[in-house]
Amino acid sequence: MSFFGLFGGSTEGPSIEEYLNDGAIVIDVRTVGEFSEGHVKGSKNIVLNSIPAKVEEIKKLNKKVIAVCRSGARSGQATSFLKQQGIDVINGGPWQNVAKFVN
Repeated sequence: MSFFGLFGGSTEGPSIEEYLNDGAIVIDVRTVGEFSEGHVKGSKNIVLNSIPAKVEEIKKLNKKVIAVCRSGARSGQATSFLKQQGIDVINGGPWQNVAKFVN
């Protein structure tokens, strides 16, 4: 696995725009403080270490997921975990990558 693949930063697969067009929800895994400094409009803040406890809540949303953070590392970890739980998720990387597609 490549270095970028380790963090879920692969360029293969569906794009952020495709996921947003399919009604994906954006989950920001940064801390509450980081999230309050700026985030994707309409995104949910679920801190990375609380993701395992929120899996059922995320599944009940019945939506595709785009995980974001500050650099892409934490969202990559969340993406890997959520995929293992059967959730259709991509790593959006830094939140600004996704924000530019959201009005």
